[in-house]
Amino acid sequence: MSAPTAMVTGGGVNTVALVVLIVLFLVVTVLGFMASRFQRGESLNSLDEWGLGGRKFGTWITWFLLGGDLYTAYTFVAVPAAMFATGAVAGFFAVPYTIVLYPIIFVFMARLWSVSHRHGYVTTADFVRGRYDDRSLSLAVAVTGFLATMPYIALQLVGIQAVLEVAGVGGSDNIIAKDAPLLVAFAVLAAYTYSSGLRAPAVIAFVKDILIYVVIIVAIVYLPSQVGGWDSIFGAAEEKMTATNEVTQAPQGSFIPGSGAMWAYATLGLGSALALFMYPHSITASLSSGSRNTVRRNAALLPAYSFVLGLLALLGWVAIAAGTDPTGLDGEVNPQLVIPQLFEDFFPGWFAGVAFAAIAIGAPVPAAIMSIAAANTFSRNIYKEWLKKDATPEQEAKVSKLMSLVVKAFALVFVLTLDKQNAINFQLLGGIWILQTFPAIVFSLYTRWFHRTALLVGWGAGMVYGTVKAYQVINPVTGKHFGGSLGEIPGLGEMGYIAMTAFALNLIVTVVLTLALNALKVSNGRDATSPGDYFADADDPRVQADLAHKDDVFRGEPETTT
Repeated sequence: MSAPTAMVTGGGVNTVALVVLIVLFLVVTVLGFMASRFQRGESLNSLDEWGLGGRKFGTWITWFLLGGDLYTAYTFVAVPAAMFATGAVAGFFAVPYTIVLYPIIFVFMARLWSVSHRHGYVTTADFVRGRYDDRSLSLAVAVTGFLATMPYIALQLVGIQAVLEVAGVGGSDNIIAKDAPLLVAFAVLAAYTYSSGLRAPAVIAFVKDILIYVVIIVAIVYLPSQVGGWDSIFGAAEEKMTATNEVTQAPQGSFIPGSGAMWAYATLGLGSALALFMYPHSITASLSSGSRNTVRRNAALLPAYSFVLGLLALLGWVAIAAGTDPTGLDGEVNPQLVIPQLFEDFFPGWFAGVAFAAIAIGAPVPAAIMSIAAANTFSRNIYKEWLKKDATPEQEAKVSKLMSLVVKAFALVFVLTLDKQNAINFQLLGGIWILQTFPAIVFSLYTRWFHRTALLVGWGAGMVYGTVKAYQVINPVTGKHFGGSLGEIPGLGEMGYIAMTAFALNLIVTVVLTLALNALKVSNGRDATSPGDYFADADDPRVQADLAHKDDVFRGEPETTT
């Protein structure tokens, strides 16, 4: 193995990189405020316009929006960090899972788009409400999505923190120097999200993704030649992963998953793929597209991001060969810093600044979409459904705008007051929770055989089991609970993704109870949808008729059918 040629700087302000970062951040800030004019509708005072961009984004806009939504700043920080710290099972599983994901959404998302367009649904809880006329099941889906999204937003701010720390600002004991840059970034994000709604991340995603593609392609071409080539990179990674951890007396990580890790690898990949499009922000970006075929075209085009993600993951192993030192300004080793530090070590300041900007700008895009999605969920499924049934579209939009600020403020407080590991742990827990809404949403797109009460009880069983099992996972190094997302699969004795085990329990309970309740002929509620709704497209005359008559599209109850 060739000797590493890294130039570990060990902290200090990188002035050139910081200036480039600030300039690019200012550019996207201006774009964020100007975005309110992009494909402008009559008014932003409705959830359709503010929260879904008028439901008219084309293929390319949706592609950038979904890419910016799904591949977050934390993805670009955490995936290579996991490869650097523990290897392929925890890191590279993200690549096959995103590949598995797209055929899944190709199958069901067009149906969800059609029925949502036909009835004006903004959230998945809206659909469940219309499908079963069940407020409790709808509330369960809404609350799960809301809770699972909160730590996800916090992790975007963690991504910004990592970049700022390597750039030399933040991370010190001085509370002003430590948190002021993050507070400024938060204020800017909150302001243009409030004023422009979903149009802001849609516009900024163009800039963010172009920067990401340029930075990663340059890095993957240039860096291997600086650390002795790919033989040296894989050799260094294998040497580190097979070394014994002094604390656990087990291998440091996984270079190539052995037979004992296959269940973990497979369940992590499949479970994550099933869960990702249950998050409110994924649904929000999809429902903003202009037609059902736009959704399908994106399912075919989005794997291009998986290619970039694969290259990015390998940078974690490049950092091992390079001898990158991810020690933060507090003197603690933090793998989350490894990619920003790798760029600072090997590239001139201006290009490191571009890389920092790509990650830092990559945070506001998903954070904005997530906060909008969470806010829409609150205003539509909690405020209008439970607190003020006669709320007008203008009142809904106003509540949603205010709630988007509250959600981001909560995420900021979370990051500033709690250990970052808590944000990561809660995000892992969020993945377990959100998968439990899959039967109520996806199965219900095809059939009403499942009983609404059985779906609710199955959801509850999966939530309780998943939460308890996740709590019982102890981090072998820190000794704390919620130490990971893998647990023993009952009956198999193999380690697997807890979310999938909880999902299996959810399904068993749902099927058994459905058989019993259907046999007893217990009412399954009134279905506001019809078979044709699942194939409706943008030019469907029934949609135009509903809008013309100002029907109650939320519940699918036309005022008149004559």
